[in-house]
Amino acid sequence: MDCTIEELNADHKPIGRLNYYNISLTPGQEYSVDVNKNLEQNKNSMVIETNGQNILADEYQVKLDIEEDVFKRIASGCGGDVRKSLNSVENCFFATPTVDGEKNITTSLAKEFVQKNAVRYDRDSDEHYDIISAYQKSMRGSDPNAALHYLARLLQSGDLPSACRRLVVCACEDVGLAYPQIIPIVKSAVDIAMMVGLPEARIPLADAVILVATAPKSNSGEAAIDKAMADVQSGNYGPIPRRLQNKHFDGEDAEEKGQFYVYPHDYENHWVYQQYLPDRIKNKKYYEFGPNKNEQAFKSYWDRVKNKK
Repeated sequence: MDCTIEELNADHKPIGRLNYYNISLTPGQEYSVDVNKNLEQNKNSMVIETNGQNILADEYQVKLDIEEDVFKRIASGCGGDVRKSLNSVENCFFATPTVDGEKNITTSLAKEFVQKNAVRYDRDSDEHYDIISAYQKSMRGSDPNAALHYLARLLQSGDLPSACRRLVVCACEDVGLAYPQIIPIVKSAVDIAMMVGLPEARIPLADAVILVATAPKSNSGEAAIDKAMADVQSGNYGPIPRRLQNKHFDGEDAEEKGQFYVYPHDYENHWVYQQYLPDRIKNKKYYEFGPNKNEQAFKSYWDRVKNKK
């Protein structure tokens, strides 16, 4: 089975089918006024209309007592997302008991549903991947504030595995050799987060996200392996040089005998020249030192060792 850690997460319950409609965002205050106006006009039959579409059918036939800030709270709390706002309106309606033919919909109830629904998202929808994408790109772009914002949205929705997985990926892919010590640090933070769970997991993850976002960046390792993978996938390689092969015994019929491997530790600075790549690509260069302090220090060292006469 080919799947990611996010797909294996079983903590998320199915979300109502209204969440699958693709409805554009609209300014929160404008939408609040529009919904409130329609509710006031149709209180007795509980018909909520937006752009002429009935959202709740008039067969409920109940009177409504709606606190003044209910729809303002819903519209602003859902970020102007019409889909989520309509879901919250429906939830408030159905969650409110009918007493003597009347429903009293309170601001506190609206706030509760907004908190639960505003950051929820369908794991197969674009929004799920948009948040994850923004999270990693904010770390890559060295913006700790934005990275923390998207981390908070992931954690508020309970998506701890996605937050952890992308954090580890970003440490390796985007910081990499500019600060290689960050990889075990981030791995430790992720292990702690997964061990303690939410809400405490937010603390080690926040520390690690800030560290990744503010660390120097380098993708030289990723770029190098991608070039090597391209050669392998296209068949651009040849036989492994004999000196590198696992040769311990040559039969009587072997045309060439001997390993000819040169042991680097027998030489000054633990290095000696010998060919490691196959003949076909013996001059291939996959790795380029990044322009950061750490990689440039290694470059200076090896330039000095390998160019020594």
